[in-house]
This record gives sequence, structure tokens and C-alpha cells, in this order.
Amino acid sequence: MNWNPSEHDCVKATKDAVACEFGDGLALLNLKSNIYYSLNGVGAFIWELIQEPQPIADIRSAVLARYNVDAERCKADVDALLKGLAENGLARLEHEALV
Repeated sequence: MNWNPSEHDCVKATKDAVACEFGDGLALLNLKSNIYYSLNGVGAFIWELIQEPQPIADIRSAVLARYNVDAERCKADVDALLKGLAENGLARLEHEALV
């Protein structure tokens, strides 16, 4: 999968996953592959954010506002999680429409 989003592109969770709370995070079941994934507390927070399309910049800002993390580390970790979700069919990237 080609993952090269702009910070204005949106990410949205697909309907192909079922989530349930698991400890401090979430367990996700991909309904198409029957593979389980686990998300820690930060991942669960991001999962909740992307239930509706969210610009990547807004996701990063929300994580920075909620957690005490370096901005570069936040960008790298958020981008890695979003890419992983997309590669596993749990989220999709919606490119910003050029007006």
C-alpha cells in the first residue's frame, strides 16, 4: 500500500472491525481476515477519533494535547499506527479533495 498522506488527508476506521475494551486499550477483530489486533491506551484514543473522518494533523494535535509526548515522536508514532491500521484493512485514507 502506498502510504504518503498529507496532514490534511483524513483517516477513518472501516466497518470491517469490531472493537472491545481490553485492559487499558482495545482489542480489534478484522471481520474479513478474522485476525485480532490490540491497541494500547493511546491507540484506543486514536481509534475513537477515527470513527469519523479526521484530518491527520488533527489526530496528531489531539494526541499532543492529551499526552505528554515530544512532537516529532508523536508524528512518527501516530503515522505508524495509522499506516498499520490502513495496511490491515482497519482504516482508510481519504485524500483531501482539491477545490
